[in-house]
Amino acid sequence: MAKSALRDKDKKVLRLVVENFVRHGRPVSSGAVSASRRVSASPATLRNIMAKLEAMGYLAQPHTSAGRVPTDKGLRHYAGSILAEKPLAEECVPLIQEGFPQRTSDFDSLLLQACRTLADSSDNLGFVISPNIFRLPFEHVRFIKISDRRVLAVVVTPFHMVLTETLESPPSLTQAELDRASRFITQNYPGRTILAVREALLRDLPQHRMRYEDSLRKLLDLVKGSVDRGTGDDRIYLEGTSRLLGKAELFDMAKLRRLFENFEQKAALVRLLSEFVSLDRVKVLIGEEANFPDVEDCSLVLSHYGYSNQVLGTLGIIGPKRIPYERIIPLVDRMAKRVSLAITVFGREVSL
Repeated sequence: MAKSALRDKDKKVLRLVVENFVRHGRPVSSGAVSASRRVSASPATLRNIMAKLEAMGYLAQPHTSAGRVPTDKGLRHYAGSILAEKPLAEECVPLIQEGFPQRTSDFDSLLLQACRTLADSSDNLGFVISPNIFRLPFEHVRFIKISDRRVLAVVVTPFHMVLTETLESPPSLTQAELDRASRFITQNYPGRTILAVREALLRDLPQHRMRYEDSLRKLLDLVKGSVDRGTGDDRIYLEGTSRLLGKAELFDMAKLRRLFENFEQKAALVRLLSEFVSLDRVKVLIGEEANFPDVEDCSLVLSHYGYSNQVLGTLGIIGPKRIPYERIIPLVDRMAKRVSLAITVFGREVSL
């Protein structure tokens, strides 16, 4: 069947059907579209347009005598094409401004507050993924022995926030050796990531054989062992799970319970969402597009936050397919910008 492009009138009808369905949750008839008076067309023409949209896969008809509902393809067109440039609804702005920290050096607190604000503002599940400490550029790094088999890695980023990660270490690694390695790395590799430093040390170690070989080799073993065990993996914050559980009419509850069981395995969810980190301002995943178990009834709206030109992590909202996309998409967009700005101008008041 030859591809057929949507005309402006087709797009208007599709938009009306989606908005009506999102608001009321019932199949939408051509009469309801006509009653909106937002499309200049006769009832017969509207029926033909809706039949065409159904044939193209944008709409579906649950029953012969019923109206039509948007398919995932129809929701995708609506979310991606129609709402991409819609400004943030004004009622969301105060929640972001008043409920968001203006001055903080605690990166984790910043991300947790962003997650809570997303959940509160959307009445859905908010999530924020924290970046892997090993993949962040640093201005200063220090390793502190906190027990026989544990070392605390402390990274000060170019945006002046402090991140920490506890690593498992061999008992033979002393604090004196850690101090020597920390000074050497900070002096010789500022602006790089710990993973990049590891590769550089593997290459450059022979040059430092006399003064640093033992300390640096032990540090390399420490970092390699931590990476192999998954230490330093991206972490995910989730807020608002009860909000989804309170919307039984929008979900298959058995699937939703299984979904939250999967959420408990946070590493799998982080891997899924991290795959979609890109320079796109906002990305919308509807139903099976997310390729995650038991998410067919859900939509994910996500964006990235970062520092300068570097993407640090992902944040967004998970909710039913009938979320108000016209409000959720710009909310996520605004929060991503808010977090990025708070990071970039750390130490100064932020106003959006």
